[in-house]
Amino acid sequence: MIRIPFSGNPLDRAAGRRIAASWQDERDRAPDTLFWPFWKLQPFLLGDANAGVNTVAAGYLTAEQCDRFAAKDMLCVFLGLQKDKAVFALDLPNDTNFAQPGRWEALGHFQEARAAAQLLPLEDAAIMGQAKALLDWHKRHGFCPNCGARTVLADAGYRRHCDACGADHFPRTDPVVIMLAIHEDACLVGRAPRFPKGMVSALAGFVEPGETIEEAVAREVFEEAGVRVRDVRYFASQPWPF
Repeated sequence: MIRIPFSGNPLDRAAGRRIAASWQDERDRAPDTLFWPFWKLQPFLLGDANAGVNTVAAGYLTAEQCDRFAAKDMLCVFLGLQKDKAVFALDLPNDTNFAQPGRWEALGHFQEARAAAQLLPLEDAAIMGQAKALLDWHKRHGFCPNCGARTVLADAGYRRHCDACGADHFPRTDPVVIMLAIHEDACLVGRAPRFPKGMVSALAGFVEPGETIEEAVAREVFEEAGVRVRDVRYFASQPWPF
């Protein structure tokens, strides 16, 4: 099995049970339930921010550890079950500085998601991607695109419902192609002005309506680099939470 970043999420998403509000409330109050806090879509990591790879861990906290920081109106979405323990993502308010020293009693720190993904085991990076994508969607879709009324969270975070017009809205995914064009022993990479010194990247772009992934690869390579490609081959799929 091919393992690439943000794939291999080990959680049982419990789709058949999470639709019951009573089940969610029960798991939310269970003493072994874990919460992963996010602030400005940055995941909380346990460990020293300056220590580097293999010195940090996913920032799962108990309800008791979160109580002093959490408020009842904070966004909280169910991620899944990990060996029968429920795991939730908790969105902390942007207007509070949770990055200030001592705020979390030296437990850890908040880290930009792309950087965090490079420090975490693949399984935790996949869970982080799921959490970030869901929280970001909720923050951007608080109002119904059908009638404009405010929507409410449903199905433990996997649906938003509009009481005004009855419409249901579900988390969106945007198909993207990431590709590596090769010629003999060379490969084509790009560099954006915002990249750190020495950093390069494979080319990428969004799939447009009425377009296959192979057609999107050829179009994007030509648009970004002016190079015509052929013999496009599929390698693997990958969730992309950005």
